[in-house]
Amino acid sequence: MIRRLPSAAVVIAAVAACAPVAPPPPPGEARLNLTRSTFSMLPGWAEDAHFAALPALVRSCALPATLPDGRRFNVGGSGETVADWKQACAAAGRVPEGDSRAARSYFETWFTPFLAADRENPQGLFTGYYEAELHGSRTRHGRYQTPVYSLPAKATTETRAGIEGGALAGKGLELLWADDPVDVFFLHVQGSGRVVMEDGQTVRLGFAGRNGHAYVSIGHEFVKSGVMPKDQVSMQAIRAWLYAHPQQSAEMMARNPSYIFFREIKGEGPIGAQGVALTPGRSLAVDKQFIPFGLPVWLDTTDPMNPAKPLRRLVVAQDTGGAIKGPVRGDLFWGFGAAAAEKAGEMKQSGRYFLLLPKSAAP
Repeated sequence: MIRRLPSAAVVIAAVAACAPVAPPPPPGEARLNLTRSTFSMLPGWAEDAHFAALPALVRSCALPATLPDGRRFNVGGSGETVADWKQACAAAGRVPEGDSRAARSYFETWFTPFLAADRENPQGLFTGYYEAELHGSRTRHGRYQTPVYSLPAKATTETRAGIEGGALAGKGLELLWADDPVDVFFLHVQGSGRVVMEDGQTVRLGFAGRNGHAYVSIGHEFVKSGVMPKDQVSMQAIRAWLYAHPQQSAEMMARNPSYIFFREIKGEGPIGAQGVALTPGRSLAVDKQFIPFGLPVWLDTTDPMNPAKPLRRLVVAQDTGGAIKGPVRGDLFWGFGAAAAEKAGEMKQSGRYFLLLPKSAAP
């Protein structure tokens, strides 16, 4: 968020390991509470095209096969193990391709929905992200003056301002050069992207690491500085302001000290923090402190382009980000292109979600 700075976790159970259930947190700290529900109680459940989410789940299901059956997840105090997931995953592979009725039956057969809440509050914030597009060159010349860096062999504590000021220049870390510093900044925010090169080829970039500084929302800085009111902040509004104020844009972008390093990706993409290719409209970034990767999630929020219209669909937790914090917090991946960028930029909706846990392990 990619808001989104994905981590490098690559297994479905990375958030839970084998530890016992943690003691209650101190008063005021976030805590995931689950309340058992039923599929008939999920708003809009019957109207979704459930099969559209199944490919995302199948991608996630490829990972538990490498883990021991007894590994526990303990999502919100539940008791599911890798063995529970292997059974559900095997059944997912038997659903006829493109058959949403069979896909719906599969989820209802193998899972139990639970309303997630932060202590007693089920409402949370849902934003969106997309795969950014840039234009670039392998060499620095002409309009191609902004570097996209690979991960240094030795960790750096340089801030964004220091790196953009040349702290890493000349060390052979330049993957390519882009023609627009604002595009590169939003590449860092999104965490992945594709670059159209001078010769027409497309290079896909994925997250490789970061400089260790905490992510600071540039939208928050706009509001704090009085640049624009909170209700007018969107990705499109921020981008327009940066282009309209070139003398101030570098300083404003540098207020986010976090800096992202990239790697080239071959094949499908973009790759989320779970290590699998994301599915447009069906992959969700979550706080991996509370929600494990690979978990099916029923999203209940509103359309960013028409807040009066519900946005309810089955998604899969497959990514995370530096700004995605809390038991009820999600960032929906919209895909690639202008329409995806517009939806992602406008999305800041209130909503809730239901976690789908294997029936054999329901608490």
